Amino acid sequence: MEIRVTPSPAWSATMKVPGDKSMSHRAAMLASLTNGPCLIRNYLSGEDCCGTLRVLGQLGVPIEQRGPGEWLIHGVGGKFTAPKDDLDCSNSGTTMRLISGLLAAQPFRSRLTGDASLSRRPMKRIIEPLSRMGARLSTEGPNDTPPLIIEGNAELHAIEYVLPVPSAQVKSAVLLAGLLAKGKTTVVQPVPTRDHTERMLAHFGVPVEIEGDRISVQGGNLPQARDFDVPGDISSAAFWLVAAAAKPGCRLAIEDLGLNPTRTGVIKVLQRMGARIRVTPSDAGAGEPKGRVEVEGGKLSGTTIAGAEIANVIDEIPVLAVAAALADGTTVISEASELRVKESDRLAVVALHLQAMGADVIEKPDGLVIQGGKPLHGALLASQGDHRVAMAFAIAGLFASGETVIQSTECVDTSYPGFARQLEEIIHA
Repeated sequence: MEIRVTPSPAWSATMKVPGDKSMSHRAAMLASLTNGPCLIRNYLSGEDCCGTLRVLGQLGVPIEQRGPGEWLIHGVGGKFTAPKDDLDCSNSGTTMRLISGLLAAQPFRSRLTGDASLSRRPMKRIIEPLSRMGARLSTEGPNDTPPLIIEGNAELHAIEYVLPVPSAQVKSAVLLAGLLAKGKTTVVQPVPTRDHTERMLAHFGVPVEIEGDRISVQGGNLPQARDFDVPGDISSAAFWLVAAAAKPGCRLAIEDLGLNPTRTGVIKVLQRMGARIRVTPSDAGAGEPKGRVEVEGGKLSGTTIAGAEIANVIDEIPVLAVAAALADGTTVISEASELRVKESDRLAVVALHLQAMGADVIEKPDGLVIQGGKPLHGALLASQGDHRVAMAFAIAGLFASGETVIQSTECVDTSYPGFARQLEEIIHA
C-alpha cells in the first residue's frame, strides 16, 4: 500500500478522530480484571488495539463485539487461563509491556512475540521491576529484545520502583502487577508521564494514592465492572492540527477530542510556534477530559522542544518536526533519544525524509535541529514500517511541490484506520 499526496490549497473541515490508542489498550486490560461485563465504546479498531483483544481472548477473557467500536468484555477477576500458543503482540509495544504486568502474577508460562519492528524494541525496562516483584522474565532476542518469556508467580510482592527513564508503559506495567501483588506497590516517576492508567484505575473503582511524583496501589483492589467511553486520540489529531496550523486560510474543528493534560503538549508547542488554536472543554467523562479544538491556519515560527515536555509529546515529534520545517526560524528538539527505539529509529528516519524533501535538518544523538522555511519538494519515501512516520510525511506532502509518495503504508492501520480516506477528503474539499 502507498499514500500519494499533492499540494493542497487552504481547506476547511470539521471532523472526529478515532478513539485514543493508549486508553483503548488500558480499558480492555482493566475490564479483563473485573468480575463482570464492561462495555467499551469508541474502542480504536486499529491493529494494535485489536491485538490486545486477541491476546486477552487467548488468556480466557470472553469478549463480544456489540457494534462498530463497541466491545463487551467479561472480566475474569485477574485469573487468566494459560495460553495454548504464543501471545502475538504484532507491532504493539504497549500490548507487550502492559500485559506483562498482568502475566507476571499468573501461575503459568507465557511467550510473547511480535513483528520484526516490535522484536527490535527493548524489554529490559519491564524485566527489571517485574523480576524484582517475583516473576521470572527473559528474552530470546539480542539486547533484551523479544520474544519475551514470562514465568508468572501467583505470590508477587509489592515494590517501590523509581523509573530510570520517563515511561508511561513501564509505570503502567508495574501498577497493573501491583494490583495482583501483596502489599503496596509504588512507582516514582522522574517527570510526569501520561496518566491514563491512574485515571482509569480510579474510574474502575481502584483507590490510587498520588503524592507528588509517587503513585501507589494496594494489592488485592481489583477493578469493578464499569463501562468506558474512549475519547478521540490527540496523537491522531496532531497530524490535522499541524496540517491546518501551518496553512494560511485553513480552518479545522475536531470534536470529542481527548484533552488529558499529560497529552496536550502538542497543542502547547504549536501555540508557542504561533498557531491559532482554541480549546473548548466539554466534560471529563470517566475522568478523562475532552472537548472541541479549533484551528485557524497561519505562519509558524521555530521553537525549542526539550526537557520535561518531551515525555508529553513523544508520539507527536515526527509531525512536529514537519511543522518545524514549514516554520520560519530554527527549531531544536533535544533529550528525545527515546525516539530511537520506537517502531523505527524516528530521529534518523525523520531527518532522512525531511532532507529528501529539501529541508535543512541536522540529526543529533538525542534530537534534531531544523532550520525552517526552505521550500519542500515531493519525494519517494519509505514508511520504515512506522505509522507515525508515514502519516507525518503524508502531511508534509500537502506543502511540497510535486507529488509525495509514501510506500508501505499498511502500518498506518495499527493506529489510524481511515487516515488515507480523511486525507483524500481534505485534499479534495
